[in-house]
Amino acid sequence: MSNTTDVVDLFVIGGGVNGAGIARDAAGRGLSVILCEKDDLAQGTSSRSGKLVHGGLRYLEYYEFRLVREALIEREVLLEAAPHIIWPMRFVLPHSPQDRPAWLVRLGLFLYDHLGGRKRLPGTRTLNLKTAPEGAPIKDEFKRGFEYSDCWVDDARLVLLNALDARQRGARVLTRTACVAARRENGLWSIDMQDGRTGAVTKVRARALVNAAGPWVNDIVSRVAGQNSTRNVRLVKGSHIVVPKFWEGRQAYLIQNNDKRVIFVNPYENDLALIGTTDIPYEGRPEEVVAEASEVDYLIKVVNRYFKRQLTPQDVVYSFSGVRPLYDDNADNPSAVTRDYIFELDASNGNAPLLSVFGGKITTFRKLSEHALEKIQPFFPTMKKAWTAKFPLPGGDLPNADFEQFLSDLHSELSWLSPSLVKHYARSYGTRARQS
Repeated sequence: MSNTTDVVDLFVIGGGVNGAGIARDAAGRGLSVILCEKDDLAQGTSSRSGKLVHGGLRYLEYYEFRLVREALIEREVLLEAAPHIIWPMRFVLPHSPQDRPAWLVRLGLFLYDHLGGRKRLPGTRTLNLKTAPEGAPIKDEFKRGFEYSDCWVDDARLVLLNALDARQRGARVLTRTACVAARRENGLWSIDMQDGRTGAVTKVRARALVNAAGPWVNDIVSRVAGQNSTRNVRLVKGSHIVVPKFWEGRQAYLIQNNDKRVIFVNPYENDLALIGTTDIPYEGRPEEVVAEASEVDYLIKVVNRYFKRQLTPQDVVYSFSGVRPLYDDNADNPSAVTRDYIFELDASNGNAPLLSVFGGKITTFRKLSEHALEKIQPFFPTMKKAWTAKFPLPGGDLPNADFEQFLSDLHSELSWLSPSLVKHYARSYGTRARQS
């Protein structure tokens, strides 16, 4: 075992969106930071999402007004910070009187338009599905619908850009490196890290430890840190299927099933559709989660209820599944489990602090990170103020956050490249595409 005499301010466990966001925020506030991830960045839940930055329209039914408002505000912040990997998308909601009444849908959409101070996105409108082009792929029995705005995100790249910015601000980002033990010694955390490639173990010391391990958060608390937690995560599996796109236009669809769950049908890549998600309690190992045949059948059945084009399992190009580490609020229905986040701070008797993160969603990761730093601020009295709301992510410093104008300019600058390749560079790297 090798040892380092260096002491860092903050050691963050977990290379998902929350861990990377906390590391970035902390590094930008002047703290010395190590981010430790046992696999690759975004290897778990953060790359297996529905790829949306959204307020969470359905959360209004569960009276999650604080969460929805925060998410809607964050949607605007993130759209400004990373317009190359986050962009607006219109969602069509065909209405079925058998499910939610029209007045309830209109009320929900009115709140959705106004709770978060919408600035950049167009508002809700009612659609005649018999005449509107968006209604063309929908079965004739659905005559009316609604259209509203949310955003698409390249979820894995969002994590990567946070980690990249953290590193550029001085953080050490260690992938394929597991935190195998952590103990308090002389007012500090003594942490053992194991290199997944060589097996070598390195010891580091930190003034504070942040546990942002997602589905493994309780495991880190008990097995690695040897502590007892009064909080728990509830693992809920969400599966998606990818099929060839079967409608014209770039609009997405939000459809309701008989069980009151909603399913997204979104354009994906160039000519595919992403359909999901399921909500199933999960008790297995998070790294072994897969989409079951019953989930594929469920998603296809819901889609076939609404669309003229009838799907079969043979249409599925591939599927993926992720485990959502939701804070366990004892809700009976997995769909009703809160998507909000909560912290547990263990710093009794003057011990070095351990902050564990429970729950959360991609859209609110930046605000979660701010709140996490607020929790440990008393231990770092010289820490700088919150800053991430006004600073773009790497490549996101587009003039007026106008991606289309940026893309047009980049086409002119890189005229010898194919338009599709230029767009790929623009979406992947933003203004960093101009770097030689």
